Amino acid sequence: MDFHTLCEQFGQILNAEPNIEHGVCSVELHRDLKVTIQGRPSRGELHAEVMFESLDSKGNALNMGETVILEEEVPYFVNLLVRNGILISALHNHWLFAKPNILYIHFQSIEPPLSFARKVAEAMKVLK
Repeated sequence: MDFHTLCEQFGQILNAEPNIEHGVCSVELHRDLKVTIQGRPSRGELHAEVMFESLDSKGNALNMGETVILEEEVPYFVNLLVRNGILISALHNHWLFAKPNILYIHFQSIEPPLSFARKVAEAMKVLK
């Protein structure tokens, strides 16, 4: 299967339009959260990005993702990813004075990209 077809299927699994740039296939997902930062409504940073690159001859790629996440969603989301063999590489805040408090979680794996996409799609179901 060629890279473009693989990228299209990656997007279908995650129910998002894929984009290819500089050999990276990525999809962006938007979270529908009501958030204020310093008392002002914010929609600009409420997204998730899931991508793959560096596909090898065995069909394995470097897979990476990041999503905005509410504190109460963290245990469920992390549990599903870790149980499926995906590494959590960071969990941190970006913005001060956000209500509710929002965090950003980064995750990664080396495996076939469609397998990664299915695991991430499953984990995303636990998010509001």
